[in-house]
Amino acid sequence: MLIPLLLAWTPTPVPQAIPDLPDLYALKASVLETGTGEVIEHAVLLVEGGKVITVGEDLVVERGIPIYELEPNQVVMPGLVNAYTRVGVTGSGPSGVQPWMHASDELYPAAGEYAKAREAGVTTLGHYPSGNGIPGRSVVVRPKGASADAMTLKDDAYLKIIMSSSKSAKGSLSGGFKNADSWLEKEAKNKEKWDKAKEKFDEEDDEEKKKKLDPGPYKPIKEDPKAASFMELRDGSLTALISVRTAGDYLHLIDAIGEEKFSWDLRVVMTRDMNIYHVIEKVADSGRRVVLEPEISLHPGTMRQRNLPAEFARAGTPLVLVPRTDSISGFEAWRRHVGEIVASGLERSVAMRAITVEPAALLGVGDRVGSLEAGKDANILILSGDPLEPGTQVDAVILEGVLVSGEVNL
Repeated sequence: MLIPLLLAWTPTPVPQAIPDLPDLYALKASVLETGTGEVIEHAVLLVEGGKVITVGEDLVVERGIPIYELEPNQVVMPGLVNAYTRVGVTGSGPSGVQPWMHASDELYPAAGEYAKAREAGVTTLGHYPSGNGIPGRSVVVRPKGASADAMTLKDDAYLKIIMSSSKSAKGSLSGGFKNADSWLEKEAKNKEKWDKAKEKFDEEDDEEKKKKLDPGPYKPIKEDPKAASFMELRDGSLTALISVRTAGDYLHLIDAIGEEKFSWDLRVVMTRDMNIYHVIEKVADSGRRVVLEPEISLHPGTMRQRNLPAEFARAGTPLVLVPRTDSISGFEAWRRHVGEIVASGLERSVAMRAITVEPAALLGVGDRVGSLEAGKDANILILSGDPLEPGTQVDAVILEGVLVSGEVNL
């Protein structure tokens, strides 16, 4: 019986390693979307050392540089940038005001979701901390790396704040700035006291008395991490992403901010039946980016559909789109869902920017990722067709010049 069993057994195929691309190479594509809204036909993209060197129409490539000429139907675009996700990190965060907490502490490089994210075309992720209130700071990662440090593009990308119409939510924000004022006042008094003691010490000529008057080196009062975070907001070294659900939440947010000046963007949580449309013009006037899902909602109390992303965009609001569901399946359906709201009225160039350039800018990494321009990371998707068509597949993914999914043939 042993021989038949051996004959029937078929060994499991060994997975083939993805072939390496050279350090210097060129891609030729019939169509290339830069991410900025520009579409280049007969495009040539030159990559060296993981960076885009140049991109343009019908560029001449020097002899000796490998050229990968894509199929006529294939389209090149930048890697997708998801500015608001928990895919790849786990754990539940606390409620309350803890702006010193870091999502980077939750990074687990071995998480299998990162490989799946790459396969879906997502090459940059902004992980936010879990929890309610003010749970902490986000981190920007590339979905590949042997360690948390190797994955991290930028820590402290934004401070996550959840706003509602409740008194406690308003107090968390306005109270944070009051806490900063209180700490600064105490520190000023502490410094003033030391300055007076130092002045007496400097004026004393008697050496014996001078020893007793020596105040020693200045010691600031104990740092308050909550106050420090709000001082960072004020000085511009930290930005905020503030979540609201309703028009009332937004009005309470503006009231809580008062006269404070700091950089913040708005996260609008999409629901089927919502009234945020009441404040679209106010949001547009503020100049803030809006982060929301590519979804059609209903006008409250009716079956009339509203394309809120398109309404925000028409009002002049910079748009950032995130997957409808924070999951790998959501990542895979992301481009298709964006295509649906484009078909319903959102301008196509705005939609493309909303999944590339704008989220990169929100995360503070727009100088590195989000578009295919000279000097930026070579994060490249090779697609089987139009990025926003339902049947289009991701044929290959290049992350910082390295092929991490699919194949590219000479």
